Amino acid sequence: MKPEKTAVILIEFQNDFCTEGGKLHDLVREEIARNKTLENAKKLLDGAREKRAHIIHCPFVLDREWIKSHSCIGLLNNLLQGDVFAPDSWGGQIIDALAPRQNEIVLKGKRAVNGFVHTDLAQILKDWNIEYVGVAGFLTNVCAQATAWGAYDQGFQTRLIPSACGAASQAIQEYVEKEVCPIFGAVPTVEEFLAEIQ
Repeated sequence: MKPEKTAVILIEFQNDFCTEGGKLHDLVREEIARNKTLENAKKLLDGAREKRAHIIHCPFVLDREWIKSHSCIGLLNNLLQGDVFAPDSWGGQIIDALAPRQNEIVLKGKRAVNGFVHTDLAQILKDWNIEYVGVAGFLTNVCAQATAWGAYDQGFQTRLIPSACGAASQAIQEYVEKEVCPIFGAVPTVEEFLAEIQ
């Protein structure tokens, strides 16, 4: 993978998931500690920066009116009821350890699970002539997996990097590692993914 043809997409590394006091932190606390999710995500980001791959930060921003007007139920309605990832809130901020740099994209408009929906992600990757995409973040089986599927369906050579993802339980995490990641062609560690960029 040539670095100029590679993009790393970081999904929802926001305080509401990653930091004590975040509204969803208790949901993932034990599993991200076991999986070393934040440590591995930092390693992924630092390595991708060093190799000069493209970085895209993909935060979720609660769009209250859109959820209400579309009669969304399930996950999105639950976020609405809990006011999770509210615009301009501490919980919606990307964590300091993975803070975007000036030359990195912070994707706008993500209000659903797939990072390609309601955003310019596909156009950004096209403009950069990207061929390879690595996806990491939250939740492993929801937005991270959905965005990886989105990339795969767009024709990118896609890797979901499970050690830099966070789930609500070990069982969910292991299911994605064993049953979903191989569909993309591999189950790479952070080190293995970074080693492919050269």
